[in-house]
Amino acid sequence: MNWEQLLSAQRITGSSTKTDIRSQFQRDYDRIIFSSPFRRLQNKTQVFPLPGSVFVHNRLTHSLEVASLGRSIANSVAQKLFERKDIDSKQKELLHESGSIVSAACLAHDLGNPPFGHAGEKAISGFFKDGMGKELKPLMLPQYWADLEEFEGNANAFRILTHQFKGRRKGGFALTNATLAAMMKYPYPSYNRGQRKKYGFFQSEKESFIQLATQCGLICTDSQLPAYARHPLVFLVEAADDISYLIMDIEDAHKLRILSTQKTEYLLRLFLHPIDNLEQLNYIQRTYQEVTDTNERIAFLRAIVINILVKKVAEIFHIHYTDIMQGSFNQSLVSALPEYLNKAFESCSQISVEEIYRHPSVVKIELSGFKILGGLMELFTEATLKPDKSYHRKLLSLIPIQFQPESQDMYSRLQSVVDFVSGMTDLYAVQLYQDLKGM
Repeated sequence: MNWEQLLSAQRITGSSTKTDIRSQFQRDYDRIIFSSPFRRLQNKTQVFPLPGSVFVHNRLTHSLEVASLGRSIANSVAQKLFERKDIDSKQKELLHESGSIVSAACLAHDLGNPPFGHAGEKAISGFFKDGMGKELKPLMLPQYWADLEEFEGNANAFRILTHQFKGRRKGGFALTNATLAAMMKYPYPSYNRGQRKKYGFFQSEKESFIQLATQCGLICTDSQLPAYARHPLVFLVEAADDISYLIMDIEDAHKLRILSTQKTEYLLRLFLHPIDNLEQLNYIQRTYQEVTDTNERIAFLRAIVINILVKKVAEIFHIHYTDIMQGSFNQSLVSALPEYLNKAFESCSQISVEEIYRHPSVVKIELSGFKILGGLMELFTEATLKPDKSYHRKLLSLIPIQFQPESQDMYSRLQSVVDFVSGMTDLYAVQLYQDLKGM
């Protein structure tokens, strides 16, 4: 793959926009941050219940932090690439924009997530797997059914950004090819994806994805699926997300007193190599003499750990640069960290699963998600399938015109329900469910 194609400023609509004081990629960032789907992330669960006396992360604050980390990683990677002899002046000019591209892709990476975190994804999938929706399986082709039975927030984000919803502009957000490709963590569809847990696009956006991959010069690894090698900047977006959610979930758990101060400090200090980071250890000790507030100490320690990880993943990108550009690097940058950092990541992940993600407050959110989203999916799917009933007509009138299907085939009608439900905030989903159930 080559950077001139990979960092294409052409927009998926094929049109070009006049530049002002902003570059094309900075315009992408602004389009996302001023959009309604992005704003709605402020009332979508990250992990812990919202809101509370302690303001923990939601999807919006998480996305902003991931964008900040992604920009730092990308700028660090670009600086090192400028030193390579095989990078010419034109490519260097493009690589100057890598921070803007990655930060925009990071902002957009969770746009497709439904209410109630990952439990919301499972609830929508569960409706088609085990709920009333499973009766519809014989009526659909398997590749379309796979999109519904394995609903995926990543594919939904690509749909939001590229699909022409009713009454809206062609090409969705009409972002540049580079920003869209940098967001595609899983460049293959749901159907026949084998052991791969996630996927990146629905059948309804298959042609848009193929067009994007071709224009960016991504390497095709399977023309039948189709599947492609990742865009190199995807690794930076993924690393920023991996670092952010793990470290910030631990800080949130400490604020909510799920993790003790002693355990939180222990987990964060695992990322500090006793020899390599001797100077930083001394710096921490000096700062602790001045800073006595517990939460501030944890925030300070967290910032040091993130800084270490940002530098390391940028180094790892360069170590594996050739494989990444050839499309043969098939792991995350975080998984290739040095042994002591890898062990620290594993320890934090294990504690997160055992003590954070299984905490009663988190489990209750997941159960609420299943009940509420499952109930809404049932109500609106039945109305979509039997639209002539008076009650169903009133239900369907609640679906905004943008989500109404252009076609009346089964796949399009069911997708309109999924579009509507997945786009809800936690609060709206709860209120609508209570209203419709007469609670």
